[in-house]
Amino acid sequence: MDINFNKNEDVNKLKVSNLRDRLAKIKLGGGEKRIEKHHAKGKMTARERINYLLDDHEAAIEIGAFAADGMYEDHGGCPSAGVVIKIGHVKGKQCIVVANDATVKAGAWFPMTGKKNLRAQEIAMENRLPIIYLVDSAGVYLPMQDEIFPDKEHFGRIFRNNAVMSSMGITQISAVMGSCVAGGAYLPIMSDEALIVDKTGSIFLAGSYLVKAAIGETIDNETLGGATTHCEISGVTDYKSKDDKDALDTIKNIMDKIGDFDKAGFNRKKAQKPSLNQDEIFGILPKARHEQYDMMEIISRLVDNSEFEAYKDGYGQTIITGYARIDGWAVGIVANQRKIVKTKKGEMQFGGVIYSDSADKATRFIANCNQKKIPLVFLQDVTGFMVGSKSEHGGIIKDGAKLVNAVSNSVVPKFTIVIGNSYGAGNYAMCGKAYDPRLIAAWPTAELAVMSGNSAAKVLLQIETASLKKQGKTITKEKEDEMFKKIKDRYDEQVSPYYAASRLWTDAVINPLDTRKWISHGIEAANHAPIEKKFNLGVLQV
Repeated sequence: MDINFNKNEDVNKLKVSNLRDRLAKIKLGGGEKRIEKHHAKGKMTARERINYLLDDHEAAIEIGAFAADGMYEDHGGCPSAGVVIKIGHVKGKQCIVVANDATVKAGAWFPMTGKKNLRAQEIAMENRLPIIYLVDSAGVYLPMQDEIFPDKEHFGRIFRNNAVMSSMGITQISAVMGSCVAGGAYLPIMSDEALIVDKTGSIFLAGSYLVKAAIGETIDNETLGGATTHCEISGVTDYKSKDDKDALDTIKNIMDKIGDFDKAGFNRKKAQKPSLNQDEIFGILPKARHEQYDMMEIISRLVDNSEFEAYKDGYGQTIITGYARIDGWAVGIVANQRKIVKTKKGEMQFGGVIYSDSADKATRFIANCNQKKIPLVFLQDVTGFMVGSKSEHGGIIKDGAKLVNAVSNSVVPKFTIVIGNSYGAGNYAMCGKAYDPRLIAAWPTAELAVMSGNSAAKVLLQIETASLKKQGKTITKEKEDEMFKKIKDRYDEQVSPYYAASRLWTDAVINPLDTRKWISHGIEAANHAPIEKKFNLGVLQV
């Protein structure tokens, strides 16, 4: 290995170490003291509940771990948006589990809590995946109620989705393991089956204090809406559990009896590990985002037996297309080539840039995968589309539009991994969040923005200096450098993969070595949902 490989490896492994440290902090939720208080009530934490429920919690994947990271500091923070979401297996059946974290503001709903819950339901609906809710929440976080209560994608959408999923035949199971108040009380009751834990679980539209204030009735919360009330008097809940583990065991028993599902029929064979060492990814991937590398070296370390059947290998070389298997699943891969390539005409093309021929190739390949019912995997490291008179005269806008059209209308499931750059329209053409990938994850090396921090800072600096000069102010070289650094630092923070993950522009920041697991979970989930639409590109300017 050369010295550059070693330098890359050091930088990239440090980024993965930073990822682990950040995740470890987030997994503490509201902190160790609040966890101790939670345990003192005889309750398990959200993560403990999920881990106990799943067959193998280490094999599961977590959605939105970084949601709300750094967003609500004025309100004391909201780690993981106060809710933990994982995709895993219960009694051998894949499902999505949603658990309120009552160590974070008593499980209250912040704006990002709502967005994250809706993302979980979106995954369940897209994939016809059973969903389990472990409820322990004080309801809407009142200081921010205007950002969570009335709009289409706010709190109320949760219950609308409960109803829609029920009509779709998607299994929903709820366990009330703590507070479940006000509008939130509808969630478990709109599920197929509802459990409640004795003495710690409670369900009511208004608690005892509000009841006293509203109608003058004096009553305690347990009598008002505890397990005995709802299992033996109101009939609101179906199962009364003695403690958290008893409730989770009941859910396991229910899941164990569920029948098989109609399958989409995606091709799968026995999984094989890549024949090349996956750890070498850290040395191949450059330490800086502007440096070139061969994306095929990455692909060869992600796919089964390192085997890849290239499609139109010698044409449109700044996008790699071809067939492979990941954890046994057949996939079509669309990836940005990051090395400079030479065309048959002797022209040089920059790596990471989408040219007309590469857009044309990717469009055709996506159509082929839809024809053959093969899931698509997009590996993003893209700076955007090629600009300039030659590209414009050659119809880059038309060819780019065809690619966007193909991605938009694809009916096979799509999965996106942001490896490096994800800039501008390149993000869209390579199936960014706006194009409905079933799952989208980023490596710690990713950057998501309209353009790089360096380029953006130069543009913004020009605008700012021009404005100051119009005001008659003199800009020294030192002042200009200071302004540039300030602008770039601010922009660099926004292009970070953690900034994107905190806002759920991606589902997670993941260790590159977990990529195969994420894609495999995603295709397994998608296999629950038979494809009902036909692929149609509609009208194109051919």
